[in-house]
Amino acid sequence: MRYLGIDYGTKRVGVAISDEGGKMAFPYAILDNGKGLVGEIKTICAHESVETIVIGESVDYKGKPNLVMKEADWFIAELKDVVAIPVLSEREFLSTQQARFFQTHRKLVDDSAAAIILQSYLDRKNNKPILETL
Repeated sequence: MRYLGIDYGTKRVGVAISDEGGKMAFPYAILDNGKGLVGEIKTICAHESVETIVIGESVDYKGKPNLVMKEADWFIAELKDVVAIPVLSEREFLSTQQARFFQTHRKLVDDSAAAIILQSYLDRKNNKPILETL
């Protein structure tokens, strides 16, 4: 199962994709946030055989949705109307700063931030309790 990760921003949107087994996330693209964004995401999903989209749920220091989340909610609603696959949220906090820490040589790291969000989801989803593995 292949997943698409999204780091939503008001100017740019980072996109990441998983391997076919849904174990590892990789930076994929940085898209401009504009009128054609949902169509671009839909095209990527079709081209890459994506079965689930995971969008970062951005929160502030108190764990409450930050200012960008209101706009992201509109994007999520529009995306759900256009794509015929599940669209899920994954709590994220400072993923862009984390990506900058590891990639100091790059100016834009939105795609890497999306990979951090997606990898967080995949790790949580794929983490089975120890008793299940015995």
